[in-house]
Amino acid sequence: MAARHYRRLQGLFCVYKPPGVHWKLVRDTVETNLLKDLNASASRPVPREVRYLLSQDSTKDEDAPKALTLSAASVPVLSKHPLVTGPDFQHIKVGVGHRLDAFSSGVLVLGIGNANKVLNDLYNSRVTRDYTVEGVFGSATDDFSNQGRIIERSTYSHITQDKLEKVLAMLQGANQKALLTYSRVDMRSQEAYEMAVQGLLGPEEKSVPILLRLRCICFEPPNFTLEVQVINETQKYLCKVVHEIGLELRSTAVCKGIRRTRDGRFTVHHALTHNQWTAAEVMNAIQQCHTTKKRKRDTREQNKNSELHVEERDISTSQNTTHRIDAFN
Repeated sequence: MAARHYRRLQGLFCVYKPPGVHWKLVRDTVETNLLKDLNASASRPVPREVRYLLSQDSTKDEDAPKALTLSAASVPVLSKHPLVTGPDFQHIKVGVGHRLDAFSSGVLVLGIGNANKVLNDLYNSRVTRDYTVEGVFGSATDDFSNQGRIIERSTYSHITQDKLEKVLAMLQGANQKALLTYSRVDMRSQEAYEMAVQGLLGPEEKSVPILLRLRCICFEPPNFTLEVQVINETQKYLCKVVHEIGLELRSTAVCKGIRRTRDGRFTVHHALTHNQWTAAEVMNAIQQCHTTKKRKRDTREQNKNSELHVEERDISTSQNTTHRIDAFN
């Protein structure tokens, strides 16, 4: 049963990393819980073997010589005892995708076993990620976060939501130009248009961080909250974006919190919280990921087949029209 459970643990899933916790501690905790559950399901009785043991006959006369007898007995095989051999599962490879620093929280994608190869491809791919970023106007720090050393204070009463949204639109427009530059696709071609419609337009290789969407979802001075979609980013870069927004508004700003809500196809709704970091919950999450991936693949194949049928029908209609015109002439 334990071996079957281990095979079912091969795949990708995501957990919710709380703020203030290093990603390595999250990975190690998940790994420890999985090993504990696997070894609990793998516990089996110690095998026994038959051995012949010497024993002395008990007689009432203490002075009489005691005879030795040979008797068969069933005894445990101590070389197979768990205290000697150790647990059946002593290591399980848990890999981490796009990492989160200790300051940030949110979706953290993990992979087990053979899925680590897929995890590396996901880490190096151009998948987009969504964040909720909280900022505070009025101060600047040495690391652009509210936990750093304050180096400047400023006023913010002149900042309005309209001014903030104009700055966000300017930053998004500048990043859209960078996206086109790094995509290496002729913008006047049909291929570029189709890729843009399907949302596939992006850098071919690792590039500088690029903001794809940037909008304000809450404005309560001095606090504000941004919804960000980005590619090739780090959390340090997002803190710097908040700092630059403050400078553009003739003020200063620091980042108060970063929460990742989506990493590729994994969203915060798929993330397992701390009390769900068990083998059973992880197996269910991996199975759900496999099912969703298969459903999307089947949908793409159906759409592709329907498009082929439409093209064949259009070609057949065109040919029939041509034959009728020729017959008429």
